Amino acid sequence: MRTSGKLFIADFDGTLLKDDKTISGKDIKTLEILRQKKIFTSIATGRSVYSFNKALKDIGLADNFLPPYSLPIDYLIFSTGAGIMEFHGGRVIYQKALPISDISKITDYLDHRRFDYMVHKSIPDTQYFLYKSHGKDNPDFYKRLALYKEYALPLEQSHCHKDPSTEVLAIIPGRVNMDDLEIIKKDLSGFSVIHATSPLDHKSSWIEIFHKDVSKSKAASWLVKRLGIGRQNVLSVGNDYNDQDLLAWSGKGFVVKNAPDSLKQIFKTVSSNNLCAVSEAIKKAGWLNR
Repeated sequence: MRTSGKLFIADFDGTLLKDDKTISGKDIKTLEILRQKKIFTSIATGRSVYSFNKALKDIGLADNFLPPYSLPIDYLIFSTGAGIMEFHGGRVIYQKALPISDISKITDYLDHRRFDYMVHKSIPDTQYFLYKSHGKDNPDFYKRLALYKEYALPLEQSHCHKDPSTEVLAIIPGRVNMDDLEIIKKDLSGFSVIHATSPLDHKSSWIEIFHKDVSKSKAASWLVKRLGIGRQNVLSVGNDYNDQDLLAWSGKGFVVKNAPDSLKQIFKTVSSNNLCAVSEAIKKAGWLNR
């Protein structure tokens, strides 16, 4: 039974995960120390459970796509907050989905804007998706499509939206104009519109559209209520725009050195993801002191 009344949350890609797709042994040891100190630990990632498990398997921290795993965390906040899983045991304890009627509204808008997009199935089948391309030069879109080709089907007239969706993901080549992003958010104001930098080419813009109650901070807020923890006792560290709401909500929030400059102007900065930034943030917060 945990008694410290604290929760640590780390983003994954570009924060805990290094550029070579491994995790520092020092950071793993630090997470172990937190758990020994009865502090809850969590990862908050944009990845689906499937994608996250695949990353762990690739670095030898999971033997297959099922628990148990060799990473010392208690909870996984996945799909940018659309779901929360008890990490050891794999039980999903929280999830949100877009209803069928909303999916049509979103895809009609994206078709009007001629954005390339993917419609992901609801939890637990989020790796499966329908996709639509408008024929633009969009290498990042096709790279992601190739990665998940066994789970992807083209969106055609015959594919009506018959099931709820975890998210609709639009991929825009290059950096999205911030004024245009605000227009998209206004036009889709009934939904949670979250901007992230592509983890594939690190320069394209991903516009993720979720149920209105989805974000990393909202999932974290639900989790701390379940655990009986005040948000002032939450420490988080991230690297990208989709972490901003979580960092601002947390009692203490840090960004890594490889984060966009606009985020480093707002939050305290620690080392890059390649230099044990997670351990440094925890140390700077004073959570490693005996």
